[in-house]
Parts: sequence; C-alpha cells; structure tokens
Amino acid sequence: MLFSMTGYGKAEKQINAKNIQVEIRSLNSKNLDLKMRIPSEYKEKEVEIRNLIYKNLKRGKVELNFNVEDLSDAPKNKIEPNIVKDYMKQLTTIFPDLDKNIVLSSVLKMPDILKTDEKEFDEQEWKNILPIIEEAIQKLNNFRQEEGKSLEKDLRSNIDKIEKLLVDVSGLDENRIQRKKEKIRSDLEQLQTKIDENRFEQELIFYVEKFDINEEKVRLKNHLVYFIKELDENVSVKGKKLGFISQEIGREINTMGSKANDSEIQQKVVQMKDALEQIKEQVLNAV
Repeated sequence: MLFSMTGYGKAEKQINAKNIQVEIRSLNSKNLDLKMRIPSEYKEKEVEIRNLIYKNLKRGKVELNFNVEDLSDAPKNKIEPNIVKDYMKQLTTIFPDLDKNIVLSSVLKMPDILKTDEKEFDEQEWKNILPIIEEAIQKLNNFRQEEGKSLEKDLRSNIDKIEKLLVDVSGLDENRIQRKKEKIRSDLEQLQTKIDENRFEQELIFYVEKFDINEEKVRLKNHLVYFIKELDENVSVKGKKLGFISQEIGREINTMGSKANDSEIQQKVVQMKDALEQIKEQVLNAV
C-alpha cells in the first residue's frame, strides 16, 4: 500500500468544561518536517507529542495545531488589589486634588493590574486529551492512504505505458539494422563506386555495436519490473526508493533514444519520457 504525503485530520472533544481541538495537516517534504502549536500549559508534553507523530508519520511537512477553549464562566483574569491600592496611594499623593474616580480610571490602565490565572497541568486530564491527538493523526493517515490509492493507480498506469512503448521499440528495432544496412548500401551505389565487401561488413559491425540498444531494453524492462515489485511490497516508506528507480528508468530511456538513431524509435522514446515525468512528479508525493 502506497501512502501520499498530502493529508488532513481533525479531532475534537469536550473535557472538563474545555473544548479540545486538534488539527494536523501534511504536505510534500524529503523528510519529516514538523511544526507544532500547543497551549503553554501542555508544553511539558511537547516531546511526547513529537514522538507520537514521528512514530506514525514517516515523511512530510507536518503542521499540528492543538487548541483549548475554556467553556467555563469563571473570569479569565483577576485584579490585583494590592497593586491597585499602591498605585492609588502614589497618584493621590502626587495629585491630591484629583477626583478619585479619575485616579482609579488611570490606575486600571497601569501595567500588572490584571493577572491571568496560570493553569496547572493536570495529568489525568492529559490522559483524556492524548487519544484526541491520536485520533487526529489516525484520520490524517486514513486520508493519506486514500490519496495513496489514487497515486498508486496513476503510477501503475504510467509504468504500463512505458512497458507497451518498450514493446513497440523492440518491434521497430528488429529491422532497424537491416534498414540502415540497405540505406548505406543504396547511398554507396548512388556514388557509383566499387566497395570492399569485407570493409563494408567491418564498418557495419562497428555501426551495429555503436547503435545497439539491446542492453538498454533489457535493463529498462528490469527496472520497470522492479518498480512494480516495490509498489507491491508491504512497507510503510517506499517513496524515496521509487524515486531512485525512476532515475534509473530515465537513464535507460535517454541512452536508448540517443543510440537508436531512428526517428520512429525516438518518437516512442519521447512518449516514454512524458510518462516518466508524470511518474517522477507522482513519486515526489509518495511517503
């Protein structure tokens, strides 16, 4: 099974008057590139979350957003009475004639008047939150798996195109040397000059060796078989390996095109290259 690197997962649940929401998305990347946004009260669990993601997601540019919304009616900030009193005392001493309401209005704008309650970490609450993160990751993986099915289908289709084109090339290659031999002989006859048959055969052998593409055809066929074999393997990470194989496929196709010296074969090679470019783009998104 092939997995795509593109995906999205979301999980949400209410726990202890809090709405817990976890979103995770991923895009293409050579390795696992992780960015996380988590509430400050859960910072001590950052390593645990990272390890959980590393365990379940092998590649991709991954972004996790972990949000907590407090649904309780309790005030989020508290006024510091001692600080208010101190400010009031100082200002009334400096400006004894000012109205106290004006002074109070100014004091309430001073720094450190409001204090945000620091939420303490609750281990039991964390045990209930962790499954929400796991659910979001699982949904992301399910998404990537479905995308991977479509990706695999396209890869198999393009490999099949190259295989069929290779069969066409083999058919064209059977008579290619004979056609070239006849053309060379025809060109020499038009020159109306006597040829040394032994020398002609020697030159032809050199020509055949120089433009022979049998090895390239065999290697290309082997690479195509290997590519499909890797697709069939039950491993979680195969994108990089498929990328390496596609490079080898490209090398054989390019060599075949340059050595063939035949317009019909080169047309087939151009079609092979088109299918291979699609394969390379698709492999970039494979885990």
